[in-house]
Amino acid sequence: MPGPARLACPTCQRPVLWNDDFPHRPFCSERCRMVDLGAWVSGERAIPGEPVQPDEAGADPATPGGRNGLN
Repeated sequence: MPGPARLACPTCQRPVLWNDDFPHRPFCSERCRMVDLGAWVSGERAIPGEPVQPDEAGADPATPGGRNGLN
């Protein structure tokens, strides 16, 4: 039976085993997890796609008012 998966931390590339010894997986540490979160928040990382227009942001067609119930 093979052992836990081994992968590289997305932030620093250190080896990480996919087991309970690495509670922040896929990151090697809390620091690397927070560095990654900061990159998403600052806009360094993004999921490719069409830009969202400001009037469409937060729109929820299932909710009257369109802004997730916040009118």
